[in-house]
Amino acid sequence: MASTTRQDMIRGAAGLLSRRGLQATSFSEILAATGAPRGSLYHHFPKGKDELVAEATRFVGDQLLGALDGFEPATPGEVVERFASIWRGVLSGSDLEAGCAVAAVTVDAGDDQGELLALAGSVFIEWQAALAGLLERAGVAPVRAADLALLLLVSMEGSLVVCKAERTLEPFDRVTAQLVVVAGGD
Repeated sequence: MASTTRQDMIRGAAGLLSRRGLQATSFSEILAATGAPRGSLYHHFPKGKDELVAEATRFVGDQLLGALDGFEPATPGEVVERFASIWRGVLSGSDLEAGCAVAAVTVDAGDDQGELLALAGSVFIEWQAALAGLLERAGVAPVRAADLALLLLVSMEGSLVVCKAERTLEPFDRVTAQLVVVAGGD
């Protein structure tokens, strides 16, 4: 039961971070979203909110890596489409309310939260490495694969922000189509 409560709190925090950001996500909201008892917060996360946010950030990072794991693309365009489909699902599944929880932590982390910022940076690096590996398996040279992985990551993150603000998937779809072309897909 304890590990389920802890995992529920991590998932709940990740969801709230993606919708509301770091500063606007409170312990009370996490408790309400997960149904966890109040005393469980400091039981499972004795270092407080930053510890829970760190675990949620790792969770989101691992979820995305898991969604890419085992994928064997035939073309670079398939890599773009796979990565985009993950983020399109986040946007569509939340009625354009959610973005990337890792980006939210990055944007909202204060001067005194350097560890959270470093963790977010390491998640982005892991995602880039995974994308570059997929691009290489699809036939892209390593240096170009690394550059394309970075372009793919920052383009998707930016399109999430624009879609959330404009309340439409159109920018996301346009960016995805251009990334397929740039990657050498159809």
